[in-house]
Amino acid sequence: MIKKTPFYDIHQKLGAKIVEFAGYYMPVQYRSMTEEHKRVRKSVGIFDLSHMGEFIVSGHGARQFVQYAVTNDVYSLEIGQVLYTCMCYPDGGIVDDFLVYNLGDTFMLVVNASNIDKDFAYLMSLKKHDDVELTDLSDETALLAIQGPDAEKVMARITDYDLPSLLFYWSAITEVAGVEMLFSRTGYTGEDGFELYCPPKYAERVWNAAMEAAKEFDCEPIGLGARDSLRLEMKYALYGNDIDETTNPFEAGLGWTVKLDSGDFVGKKALEKFKAEGLKRKLIPFELKERGFPRQHYAIVVGGNKVGEVTSGTFSPMLEKGIGTGYVPIEHSKIGTEIGIDIRGKIVPANIVKPPFYKN
Repeated sequence: MIKKTPFYDIHQKLGAKIVEFAGYYMPVQYRSMTEEHKRVRKSVGIFDLSHMGEFIVSGHGARQFVQYAVTNDVYSLEIGQVLYTCMCYPDGGIVDDFLVYNLGDTFMLVVNASNIDKDFAYLMSLKKHDDVELTDLSDETALLAIQGPDAEKVMARITDYDLPSLLFYWSAITEVAGVEMLFSRTGYTGEDGFELYCPPKYAERVWNAAMEAAKEFDCEPIGLGARDSLRLEMKYALYGNDIDETTNPFEAGLGWTVKLDSGDFVGKKALEKFKAEGLKRKLIPFELKERGFPRQHYAIVVGGNKVGEVTSGTFSPMLEKGIGTGYVPIEHSKIGTEIGIDIRGKIVPANIVKPPFYKN
């Protein structure tokens, strides 16, 4: 059965175009994807991210368990700090990429919506001792994101928390819009931003307070369409497109999340081997040199031969050109290399560029 987020009725009242995504009814756009995208870059936008999954890991062995399950160094986290990481299979393929929150006695994992059931089952399969408890709080959590250069000004109107003291990739528990909740400063857009986690019964109150506080900044609600183009302008990987069980973190450009010296973890031996042998292919970012819209699965061509295919593609509202990513053999992956994208039978020239695409 397709689920509705706690904000579903609000999306309907606002006339959003609703689609099924990762098992949820989600707004893909309200007015215009392009205008929503630009609003986040120029001022502020508000997103419903309640489709994301939230797992709590508790018990005496919680930290050790999470450390073993993921590639990054959980032991380095201070209380309140947030970490981006991959979780791998023993062969080094990526199960998922997600955030780990150190909440003191417990850890919270915020996973991709399409992977909630798979991730929870995989984590349960790794649990060998009774000193660890896993709880799936996905259905009991409403998640609202406030993103854009004016995000802090909006937050300052709905909380008394000392926001300048909350650094990037940190979290805190405080009162926001009259509701005590966990909130963080991470973001998926390349802009400043905050994520508010609250019980579903307070969702409408928090949404209304945030929208009212953001009114003077011409805030708009933002759908999945603009969320995808915003993340792609930053070359942030999307699970199911750019990364999956057939890709490893090194070739995906996520080698910085792999801490081979942080003790044992699932996939470590395979990843050590990948690193020692060197990359055979690489996820590259490209910009079209002519007008066009690169889409997933379009062929990447070099010298008349297909060498790969597009994993993510869009027309960038800020750069006003087609941008995308795709895997190519390592010998074709150097910045500045000219490639071609087969767009409906026409080979459109493109250049491999240095990420991110949007550099403001």
